[in-house]
Amino acid sequence: MEWFSPNDWSALKLTLKVSFYATFFAFVLGILFAWLLARLNFFGKNVVDAILTLPMVLPPTVLGYYLLVLFGRRGTFGPWLESTLGLQLVFTWQGAVMAATVVAFPLVFKSARAAFEDVDKNLEYAARTLGSKGLGVFFRVSLPLAVRGITAGTLLAFARAMGEFGATLMLAGNLPGRTQTLSMAVYDAVQAGDDMRANALVLLISVVCVTILAVSGYWLAPKR
Repeated sequence: MEWFSPNDWSALKLTLKVSFYATFFAFVLGILFAWLLARLNFFGKNVVDAILTLPMVLPPTVLGYYLLVLFGRRGTFGPWLESTLGLQLVFTWQGAVMAATVVAFPLVFKSARAAFEDVDKNLEYAARTLGSKGLGVFFRVSLPLAVRGITAGTLLAFARAMGEFGATLMLAGNLPGRTQTLSMAVYDAVQAGDDMRANALVLLISVVCVTILAVSGYWLAPKR
């Protein structure tokens, strides 16, 4: 008996695809908002931080429901996305990317913000006195000094995106060969009583995630 079926390999490919896209979007948005909140002071800053961190603590099904309300076919933005961009998120792999991005975003955001706040502002001021401005200071000083924390958060975000289940199930569904990820394949195997397949899939996901966490721990460890 084969451990992995063709649908399992399809689920693996889709999981990696969704995770890479989700991590990329979470990386870009996480760094942007982290830098803004680390460097700017404004009224309601703590509220904004709480909202951006909310996906980390909300139950995945609740988060998935919010995404359906916002991006479903009858949601707030769903009809506009479909009519303007031709993009449909419900029961598509793009919807899986959206769900994974939302749940992975706080991991990049919190890690990046902490890293930016640890950067000595005097170094940024010194760069400005030497002629660097705006993006120059960010790319030459702030980002290089915060890169370890950002990298660790990004790796954690990738691992989280790989294991996403609840929000993805609500928005993208569980269609083998189309929107079924490894987490959903495990669920199907357990429901079908196929312990051998479930154990193989769980082992595969665990090895990948442990590897990512080990690399992340290396990046977070103090350098001597």
